[in-house]
Amino acid sequence: MSNDHGQDGDSPHGADSPRGRPGKLLHLADYEPVQVERTLGELRGYWEGLRHGRAIPDRADVEPRGIRRSLDYAFILERIAPGAARFRLAGRHLIDLMGMEVRGMPLCALLNTSSRGRLSDVLESVFRAPQIAEIALASPAGYGRPALEGRMLLLPLRSDLGDVTRALGCLVAEGRIGEAPRRFDLLSDIVSPVIPGARVLEPSPSRQGFAEPPQRWKGAPPADAAAPLPRDANPEERRARFHLIRNDKPPKPPGSRP
Repeated sequence: MSNDHGQDGDSPHGADSPRGRPGKLLHLADYEPVQVERTLGELRGYWEGLRHGRAIPDRADVEPRGIRRSLDYAFILERIAPGAARFRLAGRHLIDLMGMEVRGMPLCALLNTSSRGRLSDVLESVFRAPQIAEIALASPAGYGRPALEGRMLLLPLRSDLGDVTRALGCLVAEGRIGEAPRRFDLLSDIVSPVIPGARVLEPSPSRQGFAEPPQRWKGAPPADAAAPLPRDANPEERRARFHLIRNDKPPKPPGSRP
């Protein structure tokens, strides 16, 4: 941190030190690069330690001091609809990626629109199965935005009501962030059961929502469907062409005006 009360010449680090050069922006990632595997492994190990023989730990068991080294990359999600969740808490790294506070924002805001459908499928499998998901991400390079690669981990949690509507997760992006906000493409995802050896439920993209199922083509009507009946048509053929037209309006009394 800089010294707001001293002058450049009074700095104990000297004029040639980074602290003695005004306008010099320091990036902590240049001095201590993030270790993706260690961060993901620490968070998953912490989640495993909260289980105490249970399949899913409780949200109330999660404490920030238990994940000090990965706290900047961690977040808590709340399921708000099928395939949708929002941030309840989020670390500094996610705020830097978006350039704003992300609490209350949907998780899909971190992804480009082309990847949000798949994220929704994976997210729903985390809550409904429930199971663990690990996602590979990439943010392409652009003006003022170097290319980024990232990994996301999602671990289910139980709410105070006992249902699985919370998740502990983390997102680690490698590289310079550049101009915010940064959004990612979903490259791949891996889901695994919370109990080793259990069946894996693959995320299903078959949700139709309000879409109607496609109708099967029945072909054109017969060419003679509207042809006049022959004189020698039998009663069955005549009844097939008969249509009843009803007038549900009550009859008007005699002498009434039209």
